[in-house]
Amino acid sequence: MSVLEVRDLTKDYGGQAVLRGVSFSLEKGEVLSIIGSSGSGKTTLLRCLNFLETPQKGSIAVNGEVLFDAAQAEKFSAQAIRSKRLHFGLVFQSFNLFPQYTVLQNITLAPNLRSRELAKQKGEKVSTDTFCNNEKKALALLERVGLAEKKDSYPCQLSGGQQQRVAIARALALEPDILCFDEPTSALDPELTGEVLRVIRSLKSGDTTMIVVTHEMEFARQVSDKVIFMADGVVEASGTPQQLFEETQNARLRTFLQTVQNP
Repeated sequence: MSVLEVRDLTKDYGGQAVLRGVSFSLEKGEVLSIIGSSGSGKTTLLRCLNFLETPQKGSIAVNGEVLFDAAQAEKFSAQAIRSKRLHFGLVFQSFNLFPQYTVLQNITLAPNLRSRELAKQKGEKVSTDTFCNNEKKALALLERVGLAEKKDSYPCQLSGGQQQRVAIARALALEPDILCFDEPTSALDPELTGEVLRVIRSLKSGDTTMIVVTHEMEFARQVSDKVIFMADGVVEASGTPQQLFEETQNARLRTFLQTVQNP
C-alpha cells in the first residue's frame, strides 16, 4: 500500500487554473523530486498537501486513509485541519523560524503545543516528563542535522544554511509520515546550499518519505527514487531519474533541462 495517493488534484485562483488534475503515488521511504519552471504549480501542490490551500477537486490519502476528498465538499474545523497536517512536515524556502525563540524552543514549540492539546482532549494536565521527552527528541534532531552546539542560539545568530537545518529539525519533530521541502536552498548562496542538501541526503532511509521541490537538478538525479516534471499545472512527465534526465523524449522537459543546465 502506498504511503501517499494523490488523485486528480485541481486548484484555481479566480478562475485561473494552477493545478489541473495532478495525480501521483509514493511508497514509504521513497524520495520524490518535483521539478519545473516557476509558475508550474509546484509550490501550490505542496500547499494543498499541507492543507494550506484547499483544492476544488481531487483527493489525498495517507496510509490508506482519505484525508481530503473534494467530492464530499467537507468543511474542516480548525482542529481537524491541524490533525490532518500532522501527516506532513513542511520546510519552507525562507526558514520561517520564530526570531524570539532559541533554536531548541523553535523545535519543541509544536510538540509541546500538541502535547497540551492531547492532554486537554483527555481532561488531563501535561506531565513534566512529556516536556522533557520533547526536549530530548529535539536535542537528538539537532545532533542529526549537526547543530547540537547551537541549541541556545537565536535565529539571527545563525547563517542561512544553519537556519534551514533548524527548520528541517523542526519539521521532523512531529514525526510526519511525509516530509516536504519547498525549494529549500533557493534562499541560500552556493556555499551554504551544499550543507543543506547534505542533511536532506542523509535523511534518505527506509523510513523517511520525502517530497522535494527543487531546482537542483544534480541533487534530484542522485537522491530521488522518482521525479515529476510539472508544466502549466499538470504532470508533464514522471519516472525514475534515469528516465527523465537521460532517456526522456518529452520536448518540454528537454527544453527545460537545457535551460537550467545552460542558463
